Amino acid sequence: MTNDSRRRSVPTQETETPPEEKGRRSNGEQREVRWVQIRLIPIWLRVVLVLVLIVVAAILGTMVGYSVIGQGKTMDVFKLETWQHIFDIMNGKE
Repeated sequence: MTNDSRRRSVPTQETETPPEEKGRRSNGEQREVRWVQIRLIPIWLRVVLVLVLIVVAAILGTMVGYSVIGQGKTMDVFKLETWQHIFDIMNGKE
């Protein structure tokens, strides 16, 4: 994987070239050096991390919203009865 914006040319040195190529290159010839960027965190792991962070943020948001705004107990947000009551209010059953 190369990044074209990081390409640069550097002067060649006679000590770097193999003996069979010495006759082909002149002293002032430039060669292109490609920089390869290695990913420290793979893309699939980034996607998984983002999904996990979204889930954690949603859980923390419901806990804070139910306990601070709703004046309820923090752990009551995980009870099925709480969510059933919320959906009943949304659907107009209560």
